[in-house]
Amino acid sequence: MVDAPAAKLGEKQVVEIVRNYLTKNPEILVEMTTELDRRQQDEQAAQQSKAISENADALFRSSKSFSAGNPDGDVTVVEFFDYNCGYCRRAMPEVVKLIDNDDKVKLVLKELPIFGDDSEAAAKGALAAHKQGKYFEMHQKLFSQPGKANKDKVLRIANELGLDVPQLEADMESEEVAEELAEARGLAQQLGLQGTPLYLIGDRIIPGAPDDLYDQLVEKVTEVREKGCEATC
Repeated sequence: MVDAPAAKLGEKQVVEIVRNYLTKNPEILVEMTTELDRRQQDEQAAQQSKAISENADALFRSSKSFSAGNPDGDVTVVEFFDYNCGYCRRAMPEVVKLIDNDDKVKLVLKELPIFGDDSEAAAKGALAAHKQGKYFEMHQKLFSQPGKANKDKVLRIANELGLDVPQLEADMESEEVAEELAEARGLAQQLGLQGTPLYLIGDRIIPGAPDDLYDQLVEKVTEVREKGCEATC
């Protein structure tokens, strides 16, 4: 004789069973959260890798962006930053140290003013200084000198550097400067960038400014150099 099939459990009963099981075995929730985080990180990494590949020219070889170090370097490091970002300020000497110690690295700097109008003015000032051949000097002073980066600070540094200040102010509002900022913002959106600084070394990414930033930069430059690359070098 075959037993009649058991009645189907109602939704409330299923929920109660699951709740009781998870309450008795909470480590399962930790495992689920860990696995979800891993999948999200993998998905983000895949999206970023695709974005880097699809935007390689704008990221690594844009004529709009300032580059330091070796213009024909075998590895390119791209930095997105904001002059009023404390982590960017702290990281700046480590980035300069990298190009001072490795004469085969090209550094591309992407202005990404995310902290309001003062940051926007500072970014415009640096890009305008580029037109007078003093971008990197302006860049370093905006970070190293005390006080908030804003237009007043830009103009003070411009005087120190002996720049044509009226011309700099005009260039700050130029279409060329606006296009460079727009390009950087678009790239940051494509990469899913959520804050500054962010470093691209070939197809590798360092978010933020870890305490061992210099060591991580050297490590990833070495990895990319040994691996060899085309589009992202």
